[in-house]
Amino acid sequence: MSGSRRSSFSLLLALLPFAGVAFAPLYLAPYHLLLTDRFLSLGILAMGIVMVWGHAGVLPLGQGVFFGLGGYAIAMHCKLVALAPGELPDFMLWNGVEALPWWWKPFASSAVALTAAVIVPALLALVLAWLVFRRRTTSVYIALITQALALAFATLLISRQGTTGGFNGLTNFDTVFGAPLAGDRTRLWLHLASVGLAALAYVFARAIGATQAGRLVTAVRDGENRVRFLGYSPAPYKILVFVIAGAFAGIAGALHTLHMGMISPAMVGVVPSIEMVVWVAVGGRTSLYGALIGTVVGNLAKDRISSEWPTMWPYLMGLIYIVVVIALPRGLSGVVEKATTHG
Repeated sequence: MSGSRRSSFSLLLALLPFAGVAFAPLYLAPYHLLLTDRFLSLGILAMGIVMVWGHAGVLPLGQGVFFGLGGYAIAMHCKLVALAPGELPDFMLWNGVEALPWWWKPFASSAVALTAAVIVPALLALVLAWLVFRRRTTSVYIALITQALALAFATLLISRQGTTGGFNGLTNFDTVFGAPLAGDRTRLWLHLASVGLAALAYVFARAIGATQAGRLVTAVRDGENRVRFLGYSPAPYKILVFVIAGAFAGIAGALHTLHMGMISPAMVGVVPSIEMVVWVAVGGRTSLYGALIGTVVGNLAKDRISSEWPTMWPYLMGLIYIVVVIALPRGLSGVVEKATTHG
């Protein structure tokens, strides 16, 4: 079998689980289907982290910002389409806002909201990446900068209660693009959209990794000075994957907001951004499928543990991250690969 045919066959095998999940409404209860869709949307974000952290060697601790931008973009649209002409969202009335802010108005259009959910996070990622990578900022400082950005973003959302919903965020919307959000047909289309976008994100990330640019990204991770010595500037390749990860996070935020029916600062700040990295560390930071598995494991653990011991979850999350980095640097995917090789 030739190399191209082998690659195509491998891709088809990798997409089979997505095809199986597409038929999940036939065999999953509504609650478990909602969990599956949540995991799929968050898995898109996790695959973006794999590209930045696993392939480029840059630890991002602010992906919650890009996730939040996508989520708020689609939530603003859902709030506006549910209003009669001239009405204001409920939280604006409670806070004495008399007119709809100018930057809210474009989100009455579904096309603007969908475009903004992808483009705005990607543009912010581009600006941030251009500023830090062209200055040869090290990964440690990038982690601190992105973490500070997540803190600033969450603080801004909370402080602007009259226009962002404050600590509660944007809630109580029950329609999307004019259709009831809880309707069976709407839930089916959202499920198929989640499966399709997750599969497309996987194919796109895998395709990028197979290009010369993708191989240079990995080379930068393994030896940035060596790449520079060979005549390549590492900055454009780091910027490329950082922007893609930002766009992935925006898409994930938009989907997750529709599945949850809400978005709030508690979902976009420092702690959620760290959680996102922990998922990838557990699954395997160099594996796209590992990121998906880590997302499922991490969120199931969070739902179970935080509901019974809410104050213990942040400490346990930190412990999990330390143990995985020290004992299982390649995560669960590395364990499976090692067992398969030796088997």
